[in-house]
Amino acid sequence: MDGTVLVADDDRTIRTVLTQALTRAGCRVHATSSLTTLMRWVEEGKGDAVITDVMMPDGNGLEMLPKISQDRPELPVIVISAQNTIMTAIHAAEAEAFDYLPKPFDLPDLMKRCAKALEHRRPARRQVAEPDMGDVTQEGGLPLIGKTPAMQGLYRLVARVMNADLPVLISGESGTGKTLISKVLHNYSDRRNLPFVTVTEADLVALDGPAKILARAKGGTILIEEISDINEEGQGRIVRMIDTPGDFSPRFIATMQGEVSEAVDQAAVRRDLYYRLGGATIQVPSLRERVDDIQLLCDYFLNRAERDGAIRRLMSEQAAQLFRNYSWPGNVRQLENVVKRLGLTARGVEISLTEVEQALGNQPEMNLNLQKGSTDRLSADVERHLRRYFDLHGNILPPPGLHARILREVEAPLIEIALEASGGNQAKCANLLGINRNTLRKKINELDIKVTRRRKLM
Repeated sequence: MDGTVLVADDDRTIRTVLTQALTRAGCRVHATSSLTTLMRWVEEGKGDAVITDVMMPDGNGLEMLPKISQDRPELPVIVISAQNTIMTAIHAAEAEAFDYLPKPFDLPDLMKRCAKALEHRRPARRQVAEPDMGDVTQEGGLPLIGKTPAMQGLYRLVARVMNADLPVLISGESGTGKTLISKVLHNYSDRRNLPFVTVTEADLVALDGPAKILARAKGGTILIEEISDINEEGQGRIVRMIDTPGDFSPRFIATMQGEVSEAVDQAAVRRDLYYRLGGATIQVPSLRERVDDIQLLCDYFLNRAERDGAIRRLMSEQAAQLFRNYSWPGNVRQLENVVKRLGLTARGVEISLTEVEQALGNQPEMNLNLQKGSTDRLSADVERHLRRYFDLHGNILPPPGLHARILREVEAPLIEIALEASGGNQAKCANLLGINRNTLRKKINELDIKVTRRRKLM
């Protein structure tokens, strides 16, 4: 690398590490703990790139970016921050930062980004008025916070497509925050002062349903929830609505559970509709894919409860480990409800392992995860049965197609039991299994499963 890098961070260790690394890479470095000093260097024409923290003793690094862009439009700025929320990424994108990294950052990764910044000097860009951001984490109860690579990648993608004139398809499991992300895309976009209209299958039944939806939207944002659960006729009306938006062209956003490719292949989503909605696709990670964020989320929920007047609670180390081992099929929404319950029922300041075990005792998949680290009861049973099956064939291999036969043997009773537990309600059963209704119907027909609706006894 060749060039001069200006480093601003109130952490002496970070300044030292960056100075040493950049110097070894061939750069000249000016490091400071003051935003005032940084801005003076910028005004004097020093530096070919900037690395700055957000929260500094004498100000906010993000608030300085518009002035840097005005005074030195060619100067790329890399923002680093310990505030691991989607709003930090959005603020950085709005302020036209060259790049954004969360703390703790990977040093080789930061060095690569710095090299790229020095190689590609930032061109002059138009100034963008910064909206009033507010606290998006409060909306809907689900916080969009996380320091894992999966969440940081999500933040960057949301920030990039926020003002892009593209439809967006958001997929992910139930409880991950798909609807919240759609609201973020609207509330902090150029359309934020226009209506945000939510559409379900019921809104598409009438022949004039699409026309009424477009009239309500008035060029704002139309959110189509759980697109794969809408029947083919309704999806066809959405296609026509997108093709003929009228005088005001709204932005279309759709959410769905499961994999997009699978939904298209299984005809749960029409191909022509997917081609219209798939301008930008966002996959929201499950909580199982961001285990390192669980403690961060627990702290957030407990702190929020304390601010609302609840007793201060902390998670014991053993309890936190059990939270990490649990699979969280209901994702962040399920985690929030469990933490809320523990915040109300815990006997002491520290939430114990026993209390967490009791809270999770009636939750799905608990037995599977409590066995982690010793023996997985289900997998052990399956292995025992499979070995016996092979032993029965002696030295002869079983007939071909074993994989499909085994899956069928497991899948059929699973669906039957789930349907029974759901009282025959296929929508509830599909949600329980984590698949869409069309997939469930297909499985019921393929496996010849009889569905009987019944009323549960109270």
